[in-house]
Parts: sequence; structure tokens; C-alpha cells
Amino acid sequence: MSALTPRERVLLLLTAALFAVAGVANYDSWAAVPRFVLATFALAALAWAVSLATEQLGGHFGPAVTGTLQSTLGNLPELFVVIFALQKGELVVAQTALAGSIFANALLVLGLAIVLGSLRAPDGAMRFSQRLPNDTATLLQITVFIIVLLGLSLAAHDPASHHVNTISAVGAGCLLLVYAAWVIPYLRSDTRPAPRAQATPAEQPARVARNAPRLGLRLTLVLVAVAAVGAAFVSDWFIAALAPAIKQLGLTQAFAGLVIAAIASNAVEHTAALTLAWKQRFDLAISVVKNSVAQIAAFLFPLLVLISFALATTLTFALSPVYVGALALTALAVWQVTGDGEALVFEGLALVALYVVLATFAFYE
Repeated sequence: MSALTPRERVLLLLTAALFAVAGVANYDSWAAVPRFVLATFALAALAWAVSLATEQLGGHFGPAVTGTLQSTLGNLPELFVVIFALQKGELVVAQTALAGSIFANALLVLGLAIVLGSLRAPDGAMRFSQRLPNDTATLLQITVFIIVLLGLSLAAHDPASHHVNTISAVGAGCLLLVYAAWVIPYLRSDTRPAPRAQATPAEQPARVARNAPRLGLRLTLVLVAVAAVGAAFVSDWFIAALAPAIKQLGLTQAFAGLVIAAIASNAVEHTAALTLAWKQRFDLAISVVKNSVAQIAAFLFPLLVLISFALATTLTFALSPVYVGALALTALAVWQVTGDGEALVFEGLALVALYVVLATFAFYE
């Protein structure tokens, strides 16, 4: 661990301390609000630890593999939050945590990254490669297609509305198939290095991790495993404290899932995207956000739908009408803003404004 920087060592110690205190708070039955707050911060800290480990993996694998690992492992806290929520019957929290992660990345974080990037750009326009944004828009639109169709069917009470579970299972399988058809060539691009002057789309999300590793592979894998197990425990504590805490705070389950859980479990991607935008590494900033959106919409969501059939509560693509409409409009807004490969300050502010309005709706749901 001596290869880590002093700042990283301090943050790892802080993560361990937060984990320990959150565990004491949970098992010693502290008041609900302190338990909830500690679990939220511990969840964000463990997400950072997972990110640190995947950054080190980048020195052992190619850029496309690393980019996918960054997104997959970075979503572990959210995976556990949803699984424990479903196991304890908190369907609204599970649904809004997933939808909230899409909204938080596609609207709030993307919007803030565009604002920072545009302010830092010499001519006031943030420019980036169009390939990954357009691929992400396609994957998001396929997910939204299934969600909107189910929403319309349920609203009309047509015959298909009585088969939500079956339709969700088929839709999940189709989404995973499409995602695999996209991600496999993406990973194989590691074997076809591009000229140094122009990176391939696969290189962009992971170029941040292309430096030589400072930790050995074995130690890195141990760090990944420890952080993942820690995230599983903290997710359980988070869900256990959620219901009594939001009751005391006067919050709704929708707001807790859509805003608090979504932001805490995606804290690493949020921080990384904003930091890269400030450093004028625009392709990387956009790629961090877009890769996360693609994984949540076309991989994590359908995977959890299938996993939920073995849990106490079944997750489907049937969402509240407000969020059905919000997802459809989010997909359109993201494609409109990023599809041409450049964005301005007002476009970033527009995305942030959409998130603020949506969070306000969730507060009163």
C-alpha cells in the first residue's frame, strides 16, 4: 500500500473508519437518522475505494476492458442497494434508485460537466467525440422504449397489462443481448490499437487509468474484493435505516431513492466527470458519464429485473407515470445536447434545471 499517495492512504483510512462507525451504529441500534447519514457517507466512500481499485486495474489491462470495469465495479454499491431493497419489500426505493442513477448521471452530472467544460473552453464550447454519446443514447432509448410501452399498456388496461412480469423478463433478456452486442466489440477494440494522435472510442473512458499500476495485481484484486464486500454490508445498513429515517425527516421513498441513494452510490462517477471537465479533458468527462448511463440502463437495470425473480419482491420495467415520462424526455434531451459533439453553458444549465424540477416532483410524490 506504500505505492499509494498520502491523500489516497488518508481517504482509505477515512473509508475504513466510516465503515466501522456505520457498522457500530447499525448493530448497536442507534437512532435512525444518524444510522442513515453514516450509511450514506460510508456508501459514497466505498464507491470511491472501488474506483481506486479499478484505476489500478487499468495498468494491468487494456483501455476498453478498464473502462468497462470502471463502470461495472463502480455500480456495485447501487447493485447491492437495489437487491437489499427488493429483499426487504422496498420496491419504490429499488425502482427510483435505478431511475435516479440514470437521471443523476444524464441530467445533473452531465449538465454540471458541460457547464464547467464550456466555461473552461477557450471559445465557450465544450467539444467531444460523438461516437460514445450516440451509442449511449441508443441504449438508453431502447430501455425507455420498453418502459414507455409498459406504462401505456398499464394506463390503458389492455390485455398485455396483465403480463408485466413476462414482458419485463423478455425485455430484460433483449436489452442484455443488445448490450452484449455493443460491449463485446468495444472490449475487443483493445486488440486494435489506434494511432496515438486519435484515440478510439473504447480508449476514451479509460485513458484516465492508463498509467503504470502502483499496486500489484493481487493486492489490487484484494482491494476490489474488500471494497465490494464492504459495499454489500453498508447497502444493507442503508436500507435498514431508510424507512424510519425518511419518516422522521419527512421525506418520501421516491426522493430517498431518486436523489439520496442515486447520488451516494454514483459519487465516484460524479466527482471524476466534474474533475475531468475542469481539467479540459472533455472526451473523458463525457465518457465517464455516458458509460455509466449506458451500463445502468442496458445492463444493470435488466440484470436486476432477472435477479429479482429469485427475491422477495419482483422488479419490473413498470414505473410511475411521472418517471416514465421523465425517462422518455431525458433520453431526448441527452441526445439533443450531446449528439452533435459539442455543448454550451446554457445547455448544461438546462439539463441541471430538468433534474432540479424532477427532484422537486420526487419530494412531493
